[in-house]
Amino acid sequence: MITRIALRTLLLIAIAVWHIAPAQAHTRSESHTTWLVDGSSVHLTFSVTDVEARRLTPDGHTPATPRLIAYLAPRVGASAAGRVCAAAGRPRAVAAVTGYRRVEFFFNCPSSDGITLRDNAFFELVPTHVNLAQIQTAKGDFAEDVLTADTQTIDLSKAQGGRIEGAGFLTFVSMGLMHIFTGIDHMSFLLGLVLISRRFKDLVFVITGFTIGHSLTLALAVTGIIRPHAEFIDALVALTIALIGIENLAVQIHRPGLFAVWTGAGLLAMAGLKLLGIGLLPFTLLLGAGLFASNYLLVAGHVRDAGRLRLIVTLIFGLIHGFGFAADLLNDAIPPAKLAELLVGFNLGVEIGQLTVVTTLVAAVALLRRLRLTLPRPIVVDVCAAGLVLEGTYWFVSRSFSFI
Repeated sequence: MITRIALRTLLLIAIAVWHIAPAQAHTRSESHTTWLVDGSSVHLTFSVTDVEARRLTPDGHTPATPRLIAYLAPRVGASAAGRVCAAAGRPRAVAAVTGYRRVEFFFNCPSSDGITLRDNAFFELVPTHVNLAQIQTAKGDFAEDVLTADTQTIDLSKAQGGRIEGAGFLTFVSMGLMHIFTGIDHMSFLLGLVLISRRFKDLVFVITGFTIGHSLTLALAVTGIIRPHAEFIDALVALTIALIGIENLAVQIHRPGLFAVWTGAGLLAMAGLKLLGIGLLPFTLLLGAGLFASNYLLVAGHVRDAGRLRLIVTLIFGLIHGFGFAADLLNDAIPPAKLAELLVGFNLGVEIGQLTVVTTLVAAVALLRRLRLTLPRPIVVDVCAAGLVLEGTYWFVSRSFSFI
């Protein structure tokens, strides 16, 4: 059986290190571009989330469409034969899924040879920003590339095949792996699941529930049956991290009622602010979250064997995280023929990533036991749980009121 003290010691080290990193949204700072190249004509569709667009305004409010266009216009474009492609007409906003903004640009190039695409948007605001660029030609050729602060242009003669259209099963598995390993909030939640699992059987229950939940909503989101609001999902993911930490503290000091009251009161207060027009999350969502959180903490604190209860609860948490897992895929053109392969491969990658984290953790715990590098269990539990509460609460409030 995993030594609880050693387990929490390792979690304390991991969380302490990760808290040094700057807070970031689950769906890392990113934008999407689709470039249609027809001879010497270039049609660009630039897509960005509302959360990302708010970086353009000092007060954190969603910028008006003219302001977004004014920002993008000098930062996107194309060139050919060493000459800049002229803008053809004025940029215009087009319809987008909930939580996204989309703008179209048109360019006429002096030649159809040696076309280079350029996107400099958002990199000066967020150095780690990435742009997922899809390039299509009138002949049906498809390619995809990733633009970063270091590489902000695409030479069409060197563009590689698209990650969706031309990807194989192993590519989808790799995408799922990277989604786990690059998502700090998902990793924090996973560590919270391990922290709250006092026995191996409990860990099996929570991982099983989480897997079932995120697999279900990943499929629903990617197939288009449900289109979640990106801002809501980011905030709710943060709330799940805080709740995992709060439950640990409630159980540790045997005061579930106190934590249930304060947690529910905090969420209901935010619901009240929403009635006054303050905040992003809907009133009904905050009200429901408050009722769920308070009742969950009360029940979990009085159930002797909470493992099976957590199977249900982590299934609900998994439903939320599943939409987060789908965020990177929702704006990609997913061919129907690739859909099943993508879902199975991506989900398999996520599961491999989760198991890798847990396996590595268990191995490290075994090493700590042999070296006798442990701390008193109550101290480790309190510090780790408090770290999760602070992290989750900061992200939840920040995302709910658009502070980040």
